[in-house]
Amino acid sequence: MTGTIEARELRSDEFALAEQLWEDYHQTKGDTAVDRIFGVFDSGCLVSIARCRRHPDGYEVDGVFTPRDLRGRGYSRLAVAALVEACHSDRLYMHAVLEHISFYQRFGFIPIGESELPPTIRARFEFALGEMEGSNVHPMRRDVACVFSKTNG
Repeated sequence: MTGTIEARELRSDEFALAEQLWEDYHQTKGDTAVDRIFGVFDSGCLVSIARCRRHPDGYEVDGVFTPRDLRGRGYSRLAVAALVEACHSDRLYMHAVLEHISFYQRFGFIPIGESELPPTIRARFEFALGEMEGSNVHPMRRDVACVFSKTNG
């Protein structure tokens, strides 16, 4: 592929496309009540996705996935960029795979301690018993972007 590239939020009727792509990624499912899913389309085919899930106490980024045979083309970068731009007014949390920490730092995410995660987001890795790095992940946070108009000084 390498035709027309489009990065955008998926409509709820397109969640099934994301779930097909996620079959190779822990068989993740989307929930239209709490998820916003962002995808990259190459020539009309969904090639990469990223999800922002609303929890009772915060927003979690996860499900960032590009199939192995399509990696190295910048698709994940475009999916995460679309998510961050659309969700710029929300504080975002994630459990970043250790080898991808520097990738997420380019989008303003910073490593944080486990105790800084909201309880419902932290609970997803309770099985790690306080040793998330043993599970190959590290918590990260992206703070709300401060955007000032000219009238705000």
